[in-house]
Amino acid sequence: MVDVEKAPDAGPREEPVRRSDAEGCLAVAVRIPVRVVVLVLVVPVRMVWDALVVAGRFLRDTVLRPVGRALAWLGRAVFVWPLVGLWRYVVVPLAKGVGWLGHVLLVVPAVWLYRWVLTPVGQGLAWCFTRVGAVLAAIGRGLYAGLAWLGRYLAVVPAVWLYRWVLTPVGHALAWCGRQVARGVGLVVTGVGFVLYWTLRVLLVLPALAVWRWVLAPVGRFLAVVGREVADALGHAWRVAGHLSRAVGRFLGTVLRWTVAEPARWVYRSVLTPVGHAVRDTVLRPLAEAGRGARRAARQALASARHSVRQARADVRRMLFGEPVERHPVDRREPSAAEARTLGSSTTALTKD
Repeated sequence: MVDVEKAPDAGPREEPVRRSDAEGCLAVAVRIPVRVVVLVLVVPVRMVWDALVVAGRFLRDTVLRPVGRALAWLGRAVFVWPLVGLWRYVVVPLAKGVGWLGHVLLVVPAVWLYRWVLTPVGQGLAWCFTRVGAVLAAIGRGLYAGLAWLGRYLAVVPAVWLYRWVLTPVGHALAWCGRQVARGVGLVVTGVGFVLYWTLRVLLVLPALAVWRWVLAPVGRFLAVVGREVADALGHAWRVAGHLSRAVGRFLGTVLRWTVAEPARWVYRSVLTPVGHAVRDTVLRPLAEAGRGARRAARQALASARHSVRQARADVRRMLFGEPVERHPVDRREPSAAEARTLGSSTTALTKD
């Protein structure tokens, strides 16, 4: 009997290698050496860059910013404040004075001249020109009507007849001839273009397409893979170099802290602070108390001297001018109704007398 069933395959069928798999293999082959080389080249650059950044920040915070503030204050003191004072106390008052003089000497006479001289003269001239213009307009309308009638029957009517019965048939004939000539030229140009198209396609386009498809495109894909891997390697190396630079910076900071900062702090806390407290308690505070006592005694002496001078001046004034007249306080309250009536009757009696 004949076996009509399909025999099983002897082994797994090999699938063709796809383009993306080829590019993946190429990327894996290029990635490791490129990353190693780039890491070796980028680590010193990143460490130098981080050191320059730290130095720049220190220079900015300790030198450039104070110098900038000092220069800004100096610029304000040298340029801004004098200019503001000159504007406020010289230019503005001078401009106000000049404006007032201009208003008095120019604006007021000009307004008076415009109101009482130019306005009446202008109104009179306008009235005259209106009347003369009306007369000239009537004459112009008559002349326009006559010239329009003459132009219509001497120029427009003959031109319309010439256009309708001469130029239009001639133009139609010329247009038909032009269309026929254009159709013939179009056929010739189409044939020549067809021949040139196939000639250029066979001689230029197909070879260029073959070169692009089988040479330039693979080379471009290879260069693209290499460039992408180099860019990824640069980014990875820059990040790794950043971590290394941060670790080195932390190590140097720890070394400086334990070799410089901590001993300086210990000296400040254990030596300088007790010495400063002792100097303050044994020298500065007694000197301050003595200074305050001397200032208090001097103030009391000055007050006593001032009081003595006042007493002596009062005694001299009393000897020269006598005792001062005692001033009685004036009653500034509102008079009541009874007091107002009494005061009114007294004033009336004095008036009659």
